[in-house]
Amino acid sequence: MAGSRLGPSFYDRDTVELAKMLLGKILVRSVNGAVIRCRITEVEAYVKNDPANHAFKGMTKRNRSMFKSPGTLYVYMVHNNHCMNVVRGGGEAVLIRSAEPLENVEGSTTGPGRLCRTLKIDRRLDGIDLCTSDEVWVEDDGYAVDEVAVSRRIGVSKGKNRLLRFYVRNSRWVSR
Repeated sequence: MAGSRLGPSFYDRDTVELAKMLLGKILVRSVNGAVIRCRITEVEAYVKNDPANHAFKGMTKRNRSMFKSPGTLYVYMVHNNHCMNVVRGGGEAVLIRSAEPLENVEGSTTGPGRLCRTLKIDRRLDGIDLCTSDEVWVEDDGYAVDEVAVSRRIGVSKGKNRLLRFYVRNSRWVSR
């Protein structure tokens, strides 16, 4: 079931394009010798000049990972839940909202907080390089998504009408 790990060139692209390209890829987490795999089914893009973007006003201690190289993991906490983003660089990133369980998954994977809880993703992993980490990475197994749906992002008040949420149409593994 393992695919090939994505390298830096995959992440070094337009953020909206990156968001769409992440759909169908496999998110892998290694915890205590167990390898957990989920297929990404829902994402949101956070771009420059976007008031909902954590980096909208520039770099801070909290968001500094968003300014690292493409393929960095940015993890933050909101409403007592961790959320993970794949960094494009320059203060832009893609939030991973949901995934389809594939291997060794024990828990819910719909919604960014539940996904992080199930995969044991927390602030300790903020700033790691997905291209080289042995704890979390993304793989491509050649799977092609049939149809990508587009909508407004969920749970944002600023920039709420921007169509920057992308998900696998008809997937049961999408937050509602």
